[in-house]
Amino acid sequence: MTQVVIISGGGTGIGRAAAEHFAQQGDQVVILGRRGALLEQAAQAIGGRFPQAPPVIALQADLAAPDQVERVRDVLRARFDAIDVIVNAAGRHVLRQVPAETYADGLAGVARRWTDNFRLNTLSAVLLTEALADQLRAPGGRILFLSSIAAYRGSGQGCYGAAKAALHPYSQDLAKALGPRGITVNVIAPGYVQDTGFFGSALSPAQRDSKAAEAMTLRAGTPQDIAATIGWLASPGAAHVTAQIVQVNGGAERGR
Repeated sequence: MTQVVIISGGGTGIGRAAAEHFAQQGDQVVILGRRGALLEQAAQAIGGRFPQAPPVIALQADLAAPDQVERVRDVLRARFDAIDVIVNAAGRHVLRQVPAETYADGLAGVARRWTDNFRLNTLSAVLLTEALADQLRAPGGRILFLSSIAAYRGSGQGCYGAAKAALHPYSQDLAKALGPRGITVNVIAPGYVQDTGFFGSALSPAQRDSKAAEAMTLRAGTPQDIAATIGWLASPGAAHVTAQIVQVNGGAERGR
C-alpha cells in the first residue's frame, strides 16, 4: 500500500535521505522546508531516481510560523484522505550557520541565539506535528523526530542540545496521548553524520576523523544510516515500539 509521508527538511541531508528511502518503496513523499528552489531540485532529482513512485511534492514554508504551517495543513488536507508518516527532520545549529558576532551583543544575543535554536529545532517540529496529528492514519500512523547526540552530551553552547532535548519529553507525552489510536511516536538521535551541511566547513579533516573515531564502529554515520532507522520505525514491524529515543551513533554515546 502506498503511504503518504511528510518530511520536514526533506531537501538536504538526513531529510533527503529519508525522502529517497520512502520514494524507493513507492510511497507518496511530501518534502517541506524554507528554501523553495532547493526543495524543487530535490523533488525532481528524487523523482528521476525513483520513477516508480508518485512525483515528490515540494511545499515551501517556515515551519516555525503558525500561519505557514496552517497553510501546509490545509494543502495536505485537500490532497490526502490521511497521512501515514510524519518525519520531523528540519533543524540546524544556528552557530554553525552564521558568524559568531551575530549573537555578540550581550544578553540580547544570548536570548536571540536560544530563541533561534528553539524555533528551528523544537517549535518547527511541534507546530507541524500538532497541525497534522488529526490527519494521521489510525491505527498505523507514525510520528518521528530527529534529535541529536548533543541532547545527551551538550553542544558546546547549550542552546542547540537543549532545543533537541526538548523533543524527548514532548514525544513521550505525545506517544501516551496517541497510543490508544494505534499511532506511535519515536525519536532518532544521530551522532556524527558525514555528508550533510550541518557543520558546513567548520571541521578540519583531523576534526572529522576524531569525531568518526568516537564510534565503536570507527566510522562516521551516513544519512542513509539514519534513513534506514527512520524507515524501520515507520514500518509495520515497529508497531509496538513507541515513546523511545533510538540512538544511531555507532556506540559513541552509550544507550540510556
